[in-house]
Amino acid sequence: MQTTEDGTVEIGVGLISVGWMGQLHSRAYANLRYAYPDLRVRPRLVHAADPVQARAEEAVSVLGYERASADYQAVLDDPEVDVVSICAPNFLHAEIGIAAARAGKHFWIEKPVGRGEAETRAVAEAAAEAGVVSSIGFNYRHAPAIEYLRELVADGTLGRITNVRGQMFADYSADPRGALSWRFVRGLAGSGVLGDLMGHLVDLVQYTLGPIAEVNAVTSTVYTERPELPMGTGTHFAVVEDGEMKPVENEDYAGMLVRLADGAVAAGAVGTLEASRVAVGPRASYGIEVYGTAGSARWDFERLNELHVAGGRDTEYPGYTRVMAYPGMGDFGRFQPGAGTSMGYDDLKVIEAKKFVQAVLGRELRNSNIQDALSAAQVISAAERSAAGRGWEPSASLTGTTAATRD
Repeated sequence: MQTTEDGTVEIGVGLISVGWMGQLHSRAYANLRYAYPDLRVRPRLVHAADPVQARAEEAVSVLGYERASADYQAVLDDPEVDVVSICAPNFLHAEIGIAAARAGKHFWIEKPVGRGEAETRAVAEAAAEAGVVSSIGFNYRHAPAIEYLRELVADGTLGRITNVRGQMFADYSADPRGALSWRFVRGLAGSGVLGDLMGHLVDLVQYTLGPIAEVNAVTSTVYTERPELPMGTGTHFAVVEDGEMKPVENEDYAGMLVRLADGAVAAGAVGTLEASRVAVGPRASYGIEVYGTAGSARWDFERLNELHVAGGRDTEYPGYTRVMAYPGMGDFGRFQPGAGTSMGYDDLKVIEAKKFVQAVLGRELRNSNIQDALSAAQVISAAERSAAGRGWEPSASLTGTTAATRD
């Protein structure tokens, strides 16, 4: 990193894997200068890596990277790279995350960080040993409505929180002809919808309410076979006609009962969390409902610019009021001038990039970090044990997370 004469900090960016998410990270860095000019940061897209030659070439010709390689190690060895975005498939996350830490590179990595708790812990230990900053792709927590919900819980507006209900229902694999990508193979993805979608929901709960202490889970695999999709082709949304059928090795649906930890802002609260990748109807219905003694609030990603809030029985209108995101709610004002003009998914990644860069520069520490990823992985691991043993399983609280806890 270097500082220019006008005080702008130039940060060299490396990218590993130039798929959809890698492109999104690249756009997020580029858009920092427009959404956050006061950061006085200029990300410089230096070096990208992808084993598919066409994607490596696209990194230079379309995304604007100065150079590209087939091997991710070339990015980590590049002295002009200060931070690295890790957007490779799940089964490579731990390997690359550990390598990035050992190379002394701050990294922004997509979730799940590892194929389970053990791999995630290994990345956390490597990052701690190297002293590098980490940021995790828990993008839904950055929605202005979620930031506002967190405030309503923390300041007591909703009263004592009694229970939470959350769901992450998607239809990307509702068609039985949906391709068997790496996401359905345990050796490549680890768990199925638990790690893919439930991990996001666990983070939302912990970010807004506090650490989950105990879970009781059930899982099921709705489609036990799917047509195979060759590695490196298509996406997990692909539908394959007349393909060779191969076994699905992880779960399509997961449900959990949860109890929050004593130190949580919502200590004593209980709840139900569900995730499915085969739901018919919901496209990306990723939501959370929080109920308290003085009110409640609910949010759904399909309408991410809205929060529905209800007051208690003593209010004139005790039912839900639709509160549209507006300047002053989270970072909404950085993207839109007034309520009713909506933010989008890409904007959440720009906020995520901003928080990562702030942490790298030693400013505000508001980014999701590797401890948050490890905490979510612990809850998912407890859910897997619970589903296998059909009983309650504990998940220990961690220090260093951004979970909503009592001071």
